[in-house]
Amino acid sequence: MEKKIIYLDNAATTRTKPEVVEAMLPYFTENYGNPSSVYTFAGQNKAAVTAARETIAKSLNAQTQDIYFTAGGSESDNWALKAAMEAYKDKGNHLITSKIEHHAILHTCEYLEKQGCEVTYIDVDENGVVDLEQLEAAIRPTTVLISIMYANNEIGTIQPVRQIGKIAKEHGVLFHTDAVQAYGQLPIDVASENIDMLSASAHKLNGPKGIGFLYIRKGLKLRSLIHGGGQERKRRAGTENVPGIVGFGKAAEIAHETMDQRTRIEAGLRNYLVKRVLSEIPYTRLNGHSSVRLPNNANFSFQFIEGESLLIMLDMKGICASSGSACTSGSLDPSHVLLAIGLPHEIAHGSLRLTLSDETTLDDIDYTVDQLKEIVQNLRNMSPLYEDFVKKNKK
Repeated sequence: MEKKIIYLDNAATTRTKPEVVEAMLPYFTENYGNPSSVYTFAGQNKAAVTAARETIAKSLNAQTQDIYFTAGGSESDNWALKAAMEAYKDKGNHLITSKIEHHAILHTCEYLEKQGCEVTYIDVDENGVVDLEQLEAAIRPTTVLISIMYANNEIGTIQPVRQIGKIAKEHGVLFHTDAVQAYGQLPIDVASENIDMLSASAHKLNGPKGIGFLYIRKGLKLRSLIHGGGQERKRRAGTENVPGIVGFGKAAEIAHETMDQRTRIEAGLRNYLVKRVLSEIPYTRLNGHSSVRLPNNANFSFQFIEGESLLIMLDMKGICASSGSACTSGSLDPSHVLLAIGLPHEIAHGSLRLTLSDETTLDDIDYTVDQLKEIVQNLRNMSPLYEDFVKKNKK
């Protein structure tokens, strides 16, 4: 009998919806023309790319021509930061970001520092919310760009994006947001939120892997990241990934049509999960804001255990989870996000991220919590630190 898999790592990636796959299939085998070609057969594909671009633009209250397709969120983040700092180098060389950004942002900032840029890393509070006073105080005459994520990929905290956009606009600074976790989960309006650039990726909202987009507000003079042909209005060379773009458009359409009901159900299940874990497993804390967080995200720290052991034992029970970002799963260092919100190393090491989907059931949550209780207790029973703690508290 095949073991049931309970997939609770939807922040890492999601299952591509059957409707999305169905929409993509003809563009592999039947409508396989290159959309940059002039003949009618290829024109069908060009129309499909345009339709997907229109769907995505509408979901953001953006102009259709301001959506540029990329290979994913990391490429979009790289493009936004590198191109903005180069394009506006006459103004200055200063960039502001936060200490809890995805590594696609942080490692790009490290690269830019080596190229002579100056980067200010803003603190967050114990809930992972950016310090707006510190952010505004960090702005200099040479500040070109503020890049703050819309919602954190590890702890789920949603940032005050509207206020950040207002601050950036008032100071004449560009504002980029990494919305890879937020797009499709939260309503986003690039116009009213004063967002100049926004990154997103299809595989986080039940679309295919290997396709993303960068929204670039009209008027920004950004160079190409990839040079070659004239695709994406001469800003991103390379033959368009038509099946991926069609899939992204379909996934975005479904995600935004179902957002209200879907996220309400996910948030209800998440709240149930959080309540059970915190009430039934002692010496446990919820990381991130208690309510201003992504509807499907729950991140816990369990004292006296190692997260790696916890993940292995959950996997043996058929539960797929994470200790943080999938992009750093090979690292033995504790999460930079958890350290930034003030957790000591020993507690940050015992973290677990569970991220739900619209396919997650109440039975899945109950089974997961039941297994989690048993696993945490077994791991603690093997911990000398826990044994010492228990002895001290018995005195």
